[in-house]
Amino acid sequence: MTAMTAPPGLPAMADTLPSDRPAGPPTASPLELTILMPCLNEAETISRCVAKAQSFLARTGIAGEVLVADNGSADGSVALAQRGSARIVAVAERGYGAALRAGVAAARGRFVVMGDADDSYDFSRLDAFVAKLRDGCDLVIGNRFAGGIAPGAMPLLHHYLGNPVLSLLGRLFFRAKIADFHCGLRGFRRDAMMGLDLRTSGMEFASEMVVRAALAGLTIAEVPTTLAVDGRSRPPHLRTWLDGWRHLRFLLMFSPRWLFLYPGLALMILGAIGTLVLFPGPLMITAGFELDEHTFLVAAIAILVGVQVAGFGVIARHFAAAYELLPPSRPLTALLSAISLERGLLIAVGIACAGLAGVGWSLWQWARVDFGPLTAPMVMRVLTFSLVLIAIAVQLAFSVFLLGIIDLPIRGKSSEEA
Repeated sequence: MTAMTAPPGLPAMADTLPSDRPAGPPTASPLELTILMPCLNEAETISRCVAKAQSFLARTGIAGEVLVADNGSADGSVALAQRGSARIVAVAERGYGAALRAGVAAARGRFVVMGDADDSYDFSRLDAFVAKLRDGCDLVIGNRFAGGIAPGAMPLLHHYLGNPVLSLLGRLFFRAKIADFHCGLRGFRRDAMMGLDLRTSGMEFASEMVVRAALAGLTIAEVPTTLAVDGRSRPPHLRTWLDGWRHLRFLLMFSPRWLFLYPGLALMILGAIGTLVLFPGPLMITAGFELDEHTFLVAAIAILVGVQVAGFGVIARHFAAAYELLPPSRPLTALLSAISLERGLLIAVGIACAGLAGVGWSLWQWARVDFGPLTAPMVMRVLTFSLVLIAIAVQLAFSVFLLGIIDLPIRGKSSEEA
């Protein structure tokens, strides 16, 4: 690793650790608490943050350390943190999540409390976090809405739209009773967090931590915390729309039910209702407004798209469980055990035969009029629905093959271990 030179008059960075250092267990004399701060050019505020953290350790008598995960600062932040007796871990991979992952790996404390190094969180008041961790909680998240947000500390768009909406989706998707999903001040058991195998490198790391903890069944709690106006003169690293989208994208990708299955089922149900209502003939809504074969076609296509999207959900959920991105789903495991590759293909063949029968009947009706114009609307309805059935059969056949392909590495691994 290339040596890092401190600015004149400041201590050399002898304690800086490389980011690729093996995580390993804590040192032989484990500490109770590591106060972890990610840092990228925070020279204006890092000294105050480190001093507050050190004052908390001194006031409470907790055996702990202050650890700064530096993400390539070029403004003297590292030297300033060292002047406050903080330990440094240098992180080459850029990103909020990358810095925190490396910091957690290097932490020597049994508990870790992490927070931004911009002086928006008060590191001298971490008592509630430590108390909850000592009580057995695995993850403790600050709630800024309960503790208080100083005027100007949070943009209005974040306050009234971004955070509330993303937190609502997080509670809905993952049943995590967290009111402030994206508070940057949070504490956790180091071993529990290492066991989650967190992977994201950007701002969505905050969502990944809560999502994976909820899916793993860890004990999660919230405590009120305050948010002050940060002490930087430059703009924050957070990019409202891009990072908001990355959080939303992560929540959706880790919930195949809400991304694929529920929308697909909704389309299937609505399409089925439409085809059943319109199959006998036109439906008069009001004078001059009726639903006929065009609406029937839309309803039939809705069924087709719904089946495809719901199939994506099954495949995505099975893939996530097979590669340990999500815990296994008992209902899905039972379903896939009941419907093997061969049974799935037989079901697909049965659906295709029903569709071909409908197509054959439609051709027969057409032949009866010497392949001239069809005036009976029922023929087009039967033909449309039959073609949809054939398309569904093709989708189902390829889907069960894809599910089988996903299982191949797992079976191979099992046989090797045996």
